[in-house]
Amino acid sequence: MTTEVHSRKKRAQKKLIREVLFIGAALLITIFALTVGWIASLQLPDFNNFENRTIANSTKIYDRTGSIVLYNIHDNVRRTEVPISEMSPYVQQATISIEDAHFYEHHGFRPTSFIRAVLANIVSGGYTQGGSTIDQQVVKNALLTREKTIKRKLMEIVLAIKLDREVPKDTILQIYLNESPYGGTIYGVEEASLTYFGVHAKELTLSQAAYLAALPQSPTYYSPYGKHRDELEKRKNLVLERMYELGYITEAQKNEAQNEKITFLEDTSNSGKALHFVMYIREYLEEQYGSDVVENGGLKVITTIDYNLQKQLEDIVKEGALSNEKKYKASNAAAVAIDPKTGQILAMVGSRDFFDTEIPGQYNIALADRQPGSSFKPIVYAAAFEKGYTPETVLYDVPTEFSALCDPYGNPKSGVNASACYMPENYDGNFRGPISLRNALAQSLNVPAVKLLYLTGINTAVKLAQDMGLSTIQDPQRYGLSLVLGGGEVTLLELTNAYGVFADNGIYHPPTGILEVRDGDGTVLEKFTQKENQVLPDSVTSLISSVLSDNVAKIPAYGPISSSPFNFGDRPVAAKTGTTNDYRDVWVVGYTPSVVLGMWGGNNNNTPIDKKVAGLVLAPIWHKAMQVVIGTSTVEYFPDPLPNTSSKPILRGDYCTDGIHTILAFVNKDDPDGAYPTNPRSDPQYNNWETAIQNWIAKHGISCGTPSIQPQTGTTTDPTQPPQVINNPSVDPINGVIIPDTPL
Repeated sequence: MTTEVHSRKKRAQKKLIREVLFIGAALLITIFALTVGWIASLQLPDFNNFENRTIANSTKIYDRTGSIVLYNIHDNVRRTEVPISEMSPYVQQATISIEDAHFYEHHGFRPTSFIRAVLANIVSGGYTQGGSTIDQQVVKNALLTREKTIKRKLMEIVLAIKLDREVPKDTILQIYLNESPYGGTIYGVEEASLTYFGVHAKELTLSQAAYLAALPQSPTYYSPYGKHRDELEKRKNLVLERMYELGYITEAQKNEAQNEKITFLEDTSNSGKALHFVMYIREYLEEQYGSDVVENGGLKVITTIDYNLQKQLEDIVKEGALSNEKKYKASNAAAVAIDPKTGQILAMVGSRDFFDTEIPGQYNIALADRQPGSSFKPIVYAAAFEKGYTPETVLYDVPTEFSALCDPYGNPKSGVNASACYMPENYDGNFRGPISLRNALAQSLNVPAVKLLYLTGINTAVKLAQDMGLSTIQDPQRYGLSLVLGGGEVTLLELTNAYGVFADNGIYHPPTGILEVRDGDGTVLEKFTQKENQVLPDSVTSLISSVLSDNVAKIPAYGPISSSPFNFGDRPVAAKTGTTNDYRDVWVVGYTPSVVLGMWGGNNNNTPIDKKVAGLVLAPIWHKAMQVVIGTSTVEYFPDPLPNTSSKPILRGDYCTDGIHTILAFVNKDDPDGAYPTNPRSDPQYNNWETAIQNWIAKHGISCGTPSIQPQTGTTTDPTQPPQVINNPSVDPINGVIIPDTPL
């Protein structure tokens, strides 16, 4: 009985298994049939309707009012379709090498590439890689929906496989090369060849083809007219390396093409307004959302640009630069205006003319790394004021050797190379003797500035520069004391925004050009929110603003107030110039509490201008632009600085009471108003600074007395006087000897 029951159970189990397998097989057959039916029902996209597809999903960029279209991504699209037989084999091979090395081997989809991309996206937490074949990209570019979803990706894969089965490989490659974006409004390899090189696609050389193959991944970022030309070179060389690895070219061909110098023609196809700014925004959008979304996602972008102001500054910059080209061989200029209370970019003029083929105009110099000259000094002065130094602090503007490896006269010590010595001069070759920091900064004197950087510390100055948004000022070990004279490169955009910290009482706002971004369905993707960080005390920024707006203190450098380019009548405006020591760059950056205006002048190719300083070359143009910038606002005043309560005479402007010596005799660098140093001679700079001062006194004599403070302007009277004997001897705090009453 037990055996019979057991047998019945086994038969029942087998029957159940057969039924489950039958049902499972039926389900699989049904799913397979439905999948096949679904695949069969899918229609390949229309590859012959390119213009209508792109225009229907065109991203538009507006000014801050949302009513003026600055740029329509697909406005005036330029594309010339040609058969693959009219395309150079080099451009076909280069494109395959960098985009899809196994194009002729797979059947529209490569699982290994897809899995690798999925894993990379999981690690990054987003869609950083697509793993798409050329077939997939052709399908993707032809679809109207741009969302990055699993469903859409599956459809893309299925259609790519179907495309590969129904369309020859060469035709797929032909479609891809005729529709790929190559920058601006340029689509297709034929139009790109004509635009960039003036040749048809079939005439492209190996090097030219490699450049074009490098562009579609991110045509705005890699634009030959943009600021990432070095990155374009690297990617072009990568294309050539891949071509060599795949056997398309020989090593000799690769090396020759990598070293070949290619000249790009100027592209005048872009149409729109504020185009330097627009390209800056477009690059940001592509980094944020991907070039695919920007190209075809129908974004509506409201920017921060005040187009009325932008137009006026464009006209002023162009007129000034053309004039300066004749006068000073300074062919170009740029300007940036920023709201310091928000960091919003109100205007960006990247050259004298976007379409000027001589400079070239499409290069946005406002985003280029250039040496700022003395326009960097206020950052060092701000760091010094935060430490306890004051505008009345006296330093000696005398010939000074700053290297401890050299003697006080600039001669290298035994075994030392002469290049180690460092004796900076002022812009006019003259020296003033004892001078307050107020007058030293207002007159842009170099020797006191270098001394102040030493007293402040390079690490401290670099940290403040970084906090103020100067991303190009990095490792302090890279810089010497020449940093204060502009030895580190900055961009006009970031330097202008950094001055916004002075204008907004020590608060830093990151620069932004975006107010709002919406997708094609109207969903808000991004909206401006206030971001701020207090990086300086307002007590420090009030001192900087007081000095930089002190037109009385600027008289020795810029002449009478009535004719000064920094005089705006009853309106206080703080400003600082900068000129590099090789005369390659001139700068003016100025501000009121509500707006900052920065301007650069020079030549794109780094050739020097005539040996003239920024106050002569650029300040008149900047003055004209600043009048426009502040013309519609009411008069605003900077906050009054706190009174000087320093305990030490030299910090109050009295350089005689404690004896005429280097400031190192009276202060510890990190605590200037604290106790007097017990052994000042141990400082490696002491001997050179002290010797330079005593030599100055011996040669020129010096007047002694406490400079008076003018209550109306807050300026210290310039302590430099005609040579006189010292009539009031005092005790030397260093060695106790009496300072003689006649010059040493």
